[in-house]
Amino acid sequence: MKAFLWVIIFGMGFLSYSQNDEEQLAADYYKRGEFQKALLSYQKLYKEQPGNYNYIFHLIKTYQELEQFDDAEALITSKMTQYRNPSLIIELGYNFQLRNDVDKATAYYNEALAKLEERLEYAALIARQFEQHSLLEYAIKSYEKGMELDPNLNYYRELASAYGEQGNIELLFSNYMAYVDIRPEFLNSIKREFSDFVSENKDNQNNILLKKLLLRKIQTQPDTYWYELLSWLFIQEKDYNKAFTQEKALYMRQRESLNRIIEVALTALSDKKNTIATDIFNYVLEHTQDISAILEVNRYLLTIATDAATPKDLIAIEEKYQELFFTYGRAQQTLTLQIAYANFLAFQLNRPEDASIFLKETLKLNLPTAQQATVKMTLGNILVFQEKFNEGLIYYTQIQANLKNSPIAQEARFKVAKTSYYKGDFEWAESQLKVLKSSTSQLIANDALDLKLLISDNKYEDSLQVALKLYAKADLMAFQNKTDAAIALLDRVLTEHKGESIEDQALFKQAELFQQKKQYNKAIANYEAIIAHYSDGILADDAYYYLAELYNNILDQPDLAKSLYEKLIFNHQDSIYFVEARKQFRRLRGDAIN
Repeated sequence: MKAFLWVIIFGMGFLSYSQNDEEQLAADYYKRGEFQKALLSYQKLYKEQPGNYNYIFHLIKTYQELEQFDDAEALITSKMTQYRNPSLIIELGYNFQLRNDVDKATAYYNEALAKLEERLEYAALIARQFEQHSLLEYAIKSYEKGMELDPNLNYYRELASAYGEQGNIELLFSNYMAYVDIRPEFLNSIKREFSDFVSENKDNQNNILLKKLLLRKIQTQPDTYWYELLSWLFIQEKDYNKAFTQEKALYMRQRESLNRIIEVALTALSDKKNTIATDIFNYVLEHTQDISAILEVNRYLLTIATDAATPKDLIAIEEKYQELFFTYGRAQQTLTLQIAYANFLAFQLNRPEDASIFLKETLKLNLPTAQQATVKMTLGNILVFQEKFNEGLIYYTQIQANLKNSPIAQEARFKVAKTSYYKGDFEWAESQLKVLKSSTSQLIANDALDLKLLISDNKYEDSLQVALKLYAKADLMAFQNKTDAAIALLDRVLTEHKGESIEDQALFKQAELFQQKKQYNKAIANYEAIIAHYSDGILADDAYYYLAELYNNILDQPDLAKSLYEKLIFNHQDSIYFVEARKQFRRLRGDAIN
């Protein structure tokens, strides 16, 4: 008896395997357009399981692809003898539509819609069936009729999607907004949907339309999520003043967290809109008593002030740091401020020794391992700035040992490689960089690859590696803010090693330094030299992109920028700048950027 049961079980398993195999074969034939072969497979599957609706519908589709409409109709009607399933009714209508018999098709579509009177739960099923055949008007009717018959049903999101496919953006917006009205917890999800239909251009018709709908909502139904959505729209348009106005109105209604206002300031700051960012941060300081917020906002304000500071201003900035430490102490809560102050001492006031001493005192605090690592990373950077390479390497190595395989440990490994490169120990630097090419951080992986290529492309050309050592020294000088000295040393590389593989790297690095000094004509000359003489090199796309950005964002010459973006798009489709270049090109051409 047991043996008999095993035979049955094995046989059922074999049958199941065979069916799965046949089903995959049928699907593959269908995808490849081999419909006659697909038909034979689906007919076999249907014969084995005539009640399997998956096989039935695939068989109908295959008949239709082969224009065997009579066979499709016969199969559908045979399945409708006992019960007129609305999905089959729609398929029968679509079969007549493929025969150009619109009247019969319409009659069957309306019959399927009438089934909603019998069973409301068919609404979504019928609508999706219509959508599969791009019958959007009928899909919309199905969703709307379902909600009309049962006001508790919520198909606003599905309706919005259908209207979007029709190109009816106003109804897309209004239905998504109706959905938010019922399910405000999905607001962020709806923002993502809206982002495909609005752009940075405030004069874009979709932007204007959404703004009108939101303002109307705020006037008639002033719920907080409409203010939030309008603020989000202003941020998409980079109109941070208006976004700030909306967020203030929202805050005055709720009197809760200022985090959303801080987010607007940070977005403006990342877009280099320092004036409005400063205004927003100052507003936060006026309205908060939260110490962590006060410290965070002051740190950003000091960063903004430092970026625009003259030598005289630096004294007042240092005094502000000291005032904050006097008020809030040097403890864990002021850690980010302490790190910012150390960087300020080293890189702005050129007092790296004081910065190192300051951070070594910070390390005496009782800090978690991750926060210790952040301090050690900054300390290592400042020691490298002082050319105390071995001491800096000790701190980087400690981070790697204490937080193995973490993102900060990978960053520390890159710093080890970069420091070794500065020292001229190219072999060791390259061995570290090989590991980092597969870093989980894409930014570190890219930086590691760039530095490895620089070393590997140039270390074999000259056994003494003279040019590479000069370039590394210039790179270190740039890190030390010795910009003029770095430019002069790169001039030596370009003069003494003209025609060598390092020339394009030296031109590009020097162009970056010229931009820092606002010597834009010199920067342009370098970028153009790379484009002219190294069009097949790894820096050609960088030169196109940086030159385009210079014309676009600083020199206000959009036509020249557009031409460069276009060349990058057509000649460097594998570039990491491709997506952004295409976006900027379309914007300059006047397209609506979604």
